[in-house]
Amino acid sequence: MNELFPGPDLLNLSLVRLAALAALSSVSVAALACESLRMEAGGIVTTVTDGDTVVLDDGRVVRMIGTQAPKLPLGRDGFETWPLAPEAKAALEDIALNRPVRLGFGGEEVDRYGRVLAHVFVDGPQGEVWAQRAMVGQGLARVYSFPDNRACLELLFAAEGKARLGGLGIWSDPYYSTRAADAPGDLLARAGQYELVEGRVLLAERSGGRVYLNFGRFWKEDFTVVIEAPALRIFASAGMDPLVLEGALLRVRGWVDDRDGPRIEVTHPEQIEVLALR
Repeated sequence: MNELFPGPDLLNLSLVRLAALAALSSVSVAALACESLRMEAGGIVTTVTDGDTVVLDDGRVVRMIGTQAPKLPLGRDGFETWPLAPEAKAALEDIALNRPVRLGFGGEEVDRYGRVLAHVFVDGPQGEVWAQRAMVGQGLARVYSFPDNRACLELLFAAEGKARLGGLGIWSDPYYSTRAADAPGDLLARAGQYELVEGRVLLAERSGGRVYLNFGRFWKEDFTVVIEAPALRIFASAGMDPLVLEGALLRVRGWVDDRDGPRIEVTHPEQIEVLALR
């Protein structure tokens, strides 16, 4: 069973239910997944910057929260285009360009760059299309969440899982492969990158106000997940204790860094998926 991390009893949505949700129509999905969002009219999409960013006719730049599409340089010196980035931009143009949209807000609404952070619902010829889910479902974006913006993730995970199992889009390219926790050398080579890492937790322990999920015996060399105090408060408020993950097989997503071996800092529970128990 593949579950989003649910807390001490490790019970949440079953894969069967997630698959059923992923099969719903776009209109039903938007209503079911995002009914708690604050909705407002967005205007017309006049420009698609990349696979997760659009510009509206009033000049607002909208970062499609909850997803990360392959990145384009966009004027950044020395930045290499990620595989399938042009294809992701083209797919979003097909979905949203020159069409009216509604914006849905479920967390922080503006980032430090002044971009609007919203779920985008496009008035398409076949009805309203949730742009995030459409992109993830095509395998041209992956789920990418923040501690202050966690709405609507359930169905995005379902769509991502279906696309990954089908080898769609990015999931057929080794650049985006899920990494093995027991290959720390390979993970170190991906330091500075956003990755999905799978492995079994050997030891879960609390130390100095943090929780460490150790995936190997040599904590200065092997892969580790670190959960700092602010994140632990989010876990606690949701009734979740990461210490119960000892022995569990996990998929963890986040930015890999190199501090006493490869690490991912987990800032909120949705970064962890439980693939199997002890």
